Amino acid sequence: MNRHTMTPPFQLKISVNNEPFTLNTEPTKRVVDILREDLQLTGTKVSCEIGRCGACSILVNGRLMNACMTMAFQVNGMTIETIEFLASQKELDPIQQAFIEEGGFQCGYCTPGMIIAVKALLSENHHPTDEEIKEALSGNLCRCTGYAGIKRAVQRVIHSNLM
Repeated sequence: MNRHTMTPPFQLKISVNNEPFTLNTEPTKRVVDILREDLQLTGTKVSCEIGRCGACSILVNGRLMNACMTMAFQVNGMTIETIEFLASQKELDPIQQAFIEEGGFQCGYCTPGMIIAVKALLSENHHPTDEEIKEALSGNLCRCTGYAGIKRAVQRVIHSNLM
C-alpha cells in the first residue's frame, strides 16, 4: 500500500446491547457513527462532537464514555450498552420511569445521555450524595430543564431502592 491508499478495513468485534457484531470499518471511525449509521441505533445523540455535552454517552464495559470521542479500535472486543438497551426491556428502567415522573426532560435531546450517566453512577454507588450526583452529571448538558427535574429523578431512584 502506498501513502495515498486509504487505511485498510479493520475488523471490529463488539457486543452492543447483548448482541454480537463483526464489522469491517475504519479503525478511527467514531463509535457514535458506528452506532447511528452502521447499526441504526439512533438513541445515542450527536451534539457538540468534542466530548463536552454528554449527548453521546454510552457504557463501554460498564464505564461511561463519550461515543463521539471514542474510536472503533478502542472498543474492539468490548461490550457497549446504549439507551436502546434500556428500552429493550419489558418495562421502563427505574431511571427512565423516574425521569418521566419527575419531569427530568423537556425536549429530550439530552435525555438518553443523562439516563446512561445516571445508570453509570448508580451501578457504582447506590446512595450517592447530592455532590456526587452533581459530579456524575457534570459531563452532561441540558438546555431545557434547569436540572431540578433531573436531580429529583435521581433522588427518586435512590429512595425507591430499585437499582
